[in-house]
Amino acid sequence: MSQTLPAASILVTGAAGFIGFHLCRRLLDEGRAVVGLDNLNDYYDPDLKRARLALLEGRPGFTFVRLDLADRDGMAAMFARERFAGVVNLAAQAGVRYSLTNPHAYADSNVVGFLNVLEGCRHTGVGHLVFASSSSVYGLNTRLPFSVQDPVDHPASLYAATKKANELMAHAYAHLYAIPCTGLRFFTVYGPWGRPDMSLFIFTKAILEGRPIDVFNRGHHERDFTYVDDIVEGVARVIDRPSAPDPAWRGDDPNPASSSAPYRLYNIGNHQAVPLLRMIELLEAALGRTATKNLLPMQPGDVPATYADVESLTQAVGFAPSTPIEEGIRRFVAWYREYYRC
Repeated sequence: MSQTLPAASILVTGAAGFIGFHLCRRLLDEGRAVVGLDNLNDYYDPDLKRARLALLEGRPGFTFVRLDLADRDGMAAMFARERFAGVVNLAAQAGVRYSLTNPHAYADSNVVGFLNVLEGCRHTGVGHLVFASSSSVYGLNTRLPFSVQDPVDHPASLYAATKKANELMAHAYAHLYAIPCTGLRFFTVYGPWGRPDMSLFIFTKAILEGRPIDVFNRGHHERDFTYVDDIVEGVARVIDRPSAPDPAWRGDDPNPASSSAPYRLYNIGNHQAVPLLRMIELLEAALGRTATKNLLPMQPGDVPATYADVESLTQAVGFAPSTPIEEGIRRFVAWYREYYRC
């Protein structure tokens, strides 16, 4: 990666979402000017999104824009008005299981919406686009740990396919218009203010309410659980280091994680595969309660294990995840009990 960005505003899409909220707080703490965009949809409890947003609004340097990525004219007008130094695209229709029943939501947000972000960057000279990809792109791959050098041509869900599409679209714009683009494949992010559709949140709610938890793949899943502060640290380090063309890239032996264009892909995870049953044990200990488990088969679109090789991100920006899952789960439970007063 090359030079740092000038001190101008950063657009964070999905600012009322889990990772977007934490990233906005981090950037504001650094004295950065942040424009936060979100449509506050009802995929999960909008009150949680509004509560996150309430902690950002009123802070010096923060401006909120309520807008849908798929609103082509609205997005173009915002980009022309604000003139961002950098963009971090975290807004997306998330969730593997939801994509089985609501596929069009993924095309609207993750494909059409991302195209509008790319067009905004193209027409207003944005210095760096950082965008969220996902560990889901590894799909049917079983070689662990997952490496950005691995092919990712066999997605197991439409959600994964849209994230792969984002990577391809970003590369095309980097190649055609010299827009520095960096894609980050997030691995199972968790922590305070987390998403209610994620397993840790679902399990915590059920255990505290005395209900059994549904444990798919009969508990044989493994996940690279990554604490949100570690994710945000990595993203913050990447923002100010726009990607540059890789002088070693060769068309006759192409590296999938770099390019002759200003483009890079990185995994961003904890570099540790934790058995799902171990996560449940830690959650039970933090809650002081034992879960009743319904052991169920693996669901369509799911994968048995994720595990990130993060060496390339470490080399590029010094990324080093530092939060053990034991500590991360304790912090999440403390937040959950305080927020829901239970």
